[in-house]
Amino acid sequence: MWLAMALPTVIVQWTETLEGLMSYQKLLEEAEHLIGANECWTGMTPEAVARMRLQNRFKTGLDIAKYTAKVMRRDMDAYDNDPSKYTQSLGCWHGFIGQQKIISIKKHFKSTERRYLYLSGWMVAALRSEFGPLPDQSMHEKTTVPALINELYTFLRQADARELGDIFRQIDKAREAGDAVKERQLTSAIDDFQTHVVPVIADIDAGFGNAEATYLLAKKMIEAGACALQIENQVSDEKQCGHQDGKVTVPHEDFVAKIRALRYAFLEMGVDDGVIVARTDSLGAGLTKQIAFSVSEGDIGDQYNSFLDCEEVGAGQRSNGDVLLTRGDKVLRPKRLRSNLYQFRPGTGADRCVLDCINALQNGADLLWIETEKPHIEQIAGMVDRIRDVVPNAKLVYNNSPSFNWTLNFRQQVFDVWVEQGRDVSAYDRAKLMSVDYDGTELGKEADERIRTFQRDAAKRAGIFHHLITLPTYHTAALSTDNLAKEYFGDQGMLGYVAGVQRQEIRQGIAAVKHQNMTGSDLGDDHKEYFGGDAALKAAGEHNTMNQFAA
Repeated sequence: MWLAMALPTVIVQWTETLEGLMSYQKLLEEAEHLIGANECWTGMTPEAVARMRLQNRFKTGLDIAKYTAKVMRRDMDAYDNDPSKYTQSLGCWHGFIGQQKIISIKKHFKSTERRYLYLSGWMVAALRSEFGPLPDQSMHEKTTVPALINELYTFLRQADARELGDIFRQIDKAREAGDAVKERQLTSAIDDFQTHVVPVIADIDAGFGNAEATYLLAKKMIEAGACALQIENQVSDEKQCGHQDGKVTVPHEDFVAKIRALRYAFLEMGVDDGVIVARTDSLGAGLTKQIAFSVSEGDIGDQYNSFLDCEEVGAGQRSNGDVLLTRGDKVLRPKRLRSNLYQFRPGTGADRCVLDCINALQNGADLLWIETEKPHIEQIAGMVDRIRDVVPNAKLVYNNSPSFNWTLNFRQQVFDVWVEQGRDVSAYDRAKLMSVDYDGTELGKEADERIRTFQRDAAKRAGIFHHLITLPTYHTAALSTDNLAKEYFGDQGMLGYVAGVQRQEIRQGIAAVKHQNMTGSDLGDDHKEYFGGDAALKAAGEHNTMNQFAA
């Protein structure tokens, strides 16, 4: 009987522009209309509805993937027109780390423009696997990857809600004080609000299996919010970290099948402009698991096989179990290891990288990743120049890896340049340039300046659109924890925390110093007031110790 008497619910079509939600005032008007048409919705206010709507701009991971794909495509176009507009990211292994990174970027630079998140398979393996810490060899559970994407965006969405909630509370105070000018300024800040939600480039390793497995995992990653997926051309069951030995690549047809799997996943999920990053490990990979299938001389399979380390054999030189190739009128025996892997000729890595990149771009990839053994701009540029001879707008994602000894590499680069220029280097020992003794020298300073400008210079010279560091927050967590443990458990005791952490948080304006607020206590108070009105029992009263950190 009650159901029969219930008033019909009036549905209002909420709309959103490409760049953001409709204005605060428009949302208020629509909320007022909606609530006014439903008389049984007692105790609800249009302003609360509008605010909650603004604080939850992205309803699903797919909403995020569609939005961030457009952001990333816009940035790619901007870079094509001006290589100074390169993009950057840091690898984050937890949602809180990603959240604090973007909060910090907004605080210091007032904008998140051209700043992304990177999801590192290395850090997922090392820090998120239920097996415990693992090397970067695709042994961790594949579901941890989409789970981390979801976690990152959960924290970023909460950062939106937290910052907007603070503005809403300031609006309420301005109204109570009768300050209409301040209220208008704050309302304008809401309409101009820039979300903490930024693109994530997510590492799908070598696909965790065959092309079907790659497709299934890709869908989960896209559903969680990933607009860009990075896949590498290693054998999935032999996958190694890009900076480890023993890497094994696959023929191009196998890799292209996985690129297609990613594209199909994007298209099925409605993210038509999703970004595929094709990574080649060929520079450091001397092995392949299989000989490529070739139909005719010069096709992609034949080109792949042409890099194999072979010896010519005559009819009487063949042995039981030999695998043989014909090339023209020659019969060749590829060098096969006891592991049943085949070896490439030494010195062919760069040529294979160039072929890998061109073929990937011609078969649906959007960006390239060339994994190198050192950060050397001319080495990267030498390959990119050759790729751009075929695909002029080829662009790279580049790993500014912590696996490189940046100090030693750049000091040795400067040393070598000085030798070529005929400068006196007798005061320097090239093998020991890491020493602190060289920190204040002319060579040390020049090397540091090259490190400082590496991203800018490489973006201009070597076609690098996106610079990332795979696992920086792994190292910052280790370093900061070591410093705290040394002081707290030593003579400094509690001062080790206060002087080294809390005092610095307060003085540097680190938002997380108010950790109750950061984890949502004020947001919860707002909701309690919406739901319970004057009867709400709120946590942010005068006895909340977070008030000691009031600005």
